[in-house]
Amino acid sequence: MEILTTIALIIIGVLLFELIIFFHEGGHFITAKKSGVKVNEFALGMGPKLFSFTKGETTYSLRLFPIGGYCAMEGEDEESDNPRAFTNAKVWKRMIIIVAGAFMNIVLGLLMMFVLVVQTPAFSSTTVSGFSENSFSANSGLKAGDTIVKLNNYSIWCSQDMSFAIATLKCKEVDGTTLTVYKEDCCINLCTLYAEAYNDKKASYSKKQLDNVLKIVDEGCERINNAASKVEAKSLMDDYYSDIELNLGVKDYKIPEIKERKTRQRFQTDMEVTRNGKNVTLKDVQLYTYLESKDAKEPTVAIDYYVAPIEKNVGTVLSQTGLQTVSVARMVWSSLIGLVTGQFSIKDISGPVGAATAISQVASKGLESSFLEAFNNILFMMMLISVNLGIFNMLPFPALDGGRFLFLLIEFIFRKPIPRKVEQIVNGVGLGILLLFMAVITVKDIWVLLPFK
Repeated sequence: MEILTTIALIIIGVLLFELIIFFHEGGHFITAKKSGVKVNEFALGMGPKLFSFTKGETTYSLRLFPIGGYCAMEGEDEESDNPRAFTNAKVWKRMIIIVAGAFMNIVLGLLMMFVLVVQTPAFSSTTVSGFSENSFSANSGLKAGDTIVKLNNYSIWCSQDMSFAIATLKCKEVDGTTLTVYKEDCCINLCTLYAEAYNDKKASYSKKQLDNVLKIVDEGCERINNAASKVEAKSLMDDYYSDIELNLGVKDYKIPEIKERKTRQRFQTDMEVTRNGKNVTLKDVQLYTYLESKDAKEPTVAIDYYVAPIEKNVGTVLSQTGLQTVSVARMVWSSLIGLVTGQFSIKDISGPVGAATAISQVASKGLESSFLEAFNNILFMMMLISVNLGIFNMLPFPALDGGRFLFLLIEFIFRKPIPRKVEQIVNGVGLGILLLFMAVITVKDIWVLLPFK
């Protein structure tokens, strides 16, 4: 049964990928037809033909390898005297034809996002409603009721923006002797005591005892977060530590000391929030930073505050669909800028092999819950690929639609087309660079998968 489920998910992934190609090439196809340009062939897949048929002047074909497709227009890449050749169409029509592929990728991304959003029982806002017991951000100036509008200089329009901004934070060495860090340690000690009691199977604490301890921890951490000095924070920790031990019936306990160090590792960022109708800038807000295991070499960041829910209705479904699709587009664009500026490196980029690996991983993770969860994970990845393709393909680089659009824009402005030979040479060089880049990325993706690296 598990094998059949895996096969079904693979087929779904291939079909969704071909759907992305169909929408992209379909955008070129429809606008070419509407513009009077002759389309010789519309193909899904690459390589040898599996089957084909001709209707009117166009051959429609399905090819063996599901890794792409094309819309072959008359005179697109070669000279043609046909009055309906691509090069003979008005320049503004050619511009629309070129842009249509990327546009349809964004439309498909929007539709995929709608399918995901409509299944969501409720949506997350960007307004802080509370904090976890061991919250670092609560010690750094963030307050319940704050609406986060900017994080790490990244504008926050929806909760997905917030997750992306936090995911791209870099861990820093901060002053370990500050009041903020001291209060964090005090709260962690209280939370650790609760965790130890909760996981202590030998002691057999009752549910009522554990619930009472959690209430004590909640109250203690909230008061520690508001402490004005280290002395006050330590005194509060000692008092609540005693309350917890007494509630559990433990005797001869020892209250831990806070060990200060000169530096600590923290995920830290500036935030801009709306508070009581005014925009407030919060400097050096620290987010919960921890090691996932004793062997972990790099710390991990966690969102340590809760956000208010947004009620689900027709209006919020539509608005969240739009906002979250725009959020994905912004993530793609910001990532491209990050590559240029050096924020990201080649190790952060994935090609087809890396994408397939990621899809496999999210599908497997989803299957731990249900087939629908696995499907939705694949759908989200395909939505991301579709939007990514739409944006990347419109970059003004030779051989991409964006490069061709740039040539047409120059022709539109100067009323004179760029010589075909020049365009072919530039596109040929651009294609060579892209293929070399893809080869490097593919080798990198395969190397990551090797067990002996």
